Amino acid sequence: MRLSFVTGAALVALLPIASAAQEVSKKVYQLHQKMLTLDSHLDTPASLDLPGWSIKEGHEVHTDYTQVDLPRMKKGGLDGGFWAIYTPQGALTVDGFRQSRDFALLRGMAIRSMVAADPSNFELATASKDAAPIGAAGKRVVYMSIENAYPLGEDVSLLKTFYDMGVRVSGFAHFAHNQFADSSTDPSTKPRYGGLSPLGKELLAEMNRLGIVPDGSHSSDQVLDDLLMLSRTPVLLTHSGCKAIYDHPRNIDDAHLKALAAQGGVIQMNAYGAYLRASRSNPERQKAMAALMGQMREDAQLSREKRAKLLAERQEIDRLYPETDKATFDNFMAHMLHALRVVGPDHVGIGLDWDGGGGVVGLEDVVDLPKITNALLKAGYSEADIQKIWSGNVLRVLKAAEDGKVK
Repeated sequence: MRLSFVTGAALVALLPIASAAQEVSKKVYQLHQKMLTLDSHLDTPASLDLPGWSIKEGHEVHTDYTQVDLPRMKKGGLDGGFWAIYTPQGALTVDGFRQSRDFALLRGMAIRSMVAADPSNFELATASKDAAPIGAAGKRVVYMSIENAYPLGEDVSLLKTFYDMGVRVSGFAHFAHNQFADSSTDPSTKPRYGGLSPLGKELLAEMNRLGIVPDGSHSSDQVLDDLLMLSRTPVLLTHSGCKAIYDHPRNIDDAHLKALAAQGGVIQMNAYGAYLRASRSNPERQKAMAALMGQMREDAQLSREKRAKLLAERQEIDRLYPETDKATFDNFMAHMLHALRVVGPDHVGIGLDWDGGGGVVGLEDVVDLPKITNALLKAGYSEADIQKIWSGNVLRVLKAAEDGKVK
């Protein structure tokens, strides 16, 4: 089966984004700007393929539905993070593996090209020690990650190619089971392996050997069990939530939270509205959005004119069928504060899924990030705690992976 690799941002840029206002004092804003802030899951690399779109230019979330660019990163005080090589799940065939491999390599090259094209504003980071000096120099920190290991096919040695490109975090599965692991959201709702596959265990060993952080987000609870049992280094959940707040397969329960923390791991809190709370269905909007997505998938290469037409259609859908029941900033904070109560500020971080479906009322793009710092301060967390949450914890996990790799 031929895979259609329409850019993820082109699809996600047509997903619902919400808005609300919340004032942050000048003092809190300045504190936030002073901190080293990293988001562990940026799907923004998909935007780099959009016709006529530039990371260096400011965009408006209600106009083109993107959420991250250089001007907004500066305004919202986001120093950078882990820029994802995301590949949609396709057929587990030789042809499927080949096409996805080529797509992922090109997406990785796009990230590297972004950095090379603007070295005064972006710098590649490949070690835990790199982030602080890059941020201090006023540049955006560019770590690289893999979301969905499907492009590796059945050759785990290909991971070394991505490591050499700059990848330092890798997940296993995405929305469906693949050759490495069970997904938490496979349409069958039944496990395929009951955790990692034999090949998935080989992949984990290769991650440990190279010094790549294993990411359990999107994989099943049984995969997380295997990761915690088999990994020589701590596990990261780059963008996940708490089942105790909303019982969704993409979230984890308190027992897994505690097990993750006991092994030195970290949960990075997600802002994908559908994983934060239940919402009422909107059949007319869903039907219109499905038709729009169908148009997008038909065009593997969008022209500037076609993208403008689709954006206009998306705006018309918003006008005709507005969303009236959307997750909010408070829903997001409920997940974060619960995780903090269960495992403490040494094991919680931030991975909001920007440009990958993340964003809620009151937290709609990276400009709104100081609100998180403000809310954590109001909840009684110290500046030192909040610095751990914003970058210290994820960098500690990365350092542990570096220290644990085979010399």
